[in-house]
Amino acid sequence: MPDHSEEPSAETSGVEITDASGALGNHGDGSPRRRRLGPDERRAQILACAIDMFGERPYAAVSTAELAQRAGVARGLINHYFGNKRELYLAVVRRMVTLPRGDDMIVPTGTERERVEASVRWLLDVIAEHGNTWVKVTSHEGVGDDPEVQQILDRADDAAAERLLAMVGMADSDHDAAMRAFVRAYGGLVKVAGREWITRATVSREQVHALLVDLLATLVGESLPRLHRSH
Repeated sequence: MPDHSEEPSAETSGVEITDASGALGNHGDGSPRRRRLGPDERRAQILACAIDMFGERPYAAVSTAELAQRAGVARGLINHYFGNKRELYLAVVRRMVTLPRGDDMIVPTGTERERVEASVRWLLDVIAEHGNTWVKVTSHEGVGDDPEVQQILDRADDAAAERLLAMVGMADSDHDAAMRAFVRAYGGLVKVAGREWITRATVSREQVHALLVDLLATLVGESLPRLHRSH
């Protein structure tokens, strides 16, 4: 990722400084008010616009020139912060599949069924936050067989499997590679169900929730214990 220590100034880049939402404010006399964004804010603003655009259209149809216009920045700043369009897309992929820090996670309590219900609600909230973009990213839409994208998704699947085991109360179990594989397989179904809900609108969130709860309850209550006993 490019070094941010030598960020172009507003004067040299021609960027029109806006607030973090990309909208211009006004002074009391009606004239535009511009606020200089810090590097982190501006990078986040560009990334937020990229998330929206990659969710709206295929990868090939996303133009960095149009993205710059939507974000209210000079096109050169996209290259400055992200390098090129592909690197920007990889940043979007990472953002879509990055889970909240473990320290920020609230592990559900209650019965096994209650923990399963809470875990599925959490999964669907993650999907809903950036619905179309999440579906496109996790389905490899528009980029084909990209090894770097696949590597990011594989690492995310591993992290999600560990997180889900923690949320259903199995974090301290002696789960091996086979158990994590079972949970990753469940994650594949989550992706398909998410696509049916978000993109195809063939099912509602409530229906997806019920399906995933039933399957996760079976996985936690029957499949994983049986697998554990067989070792």
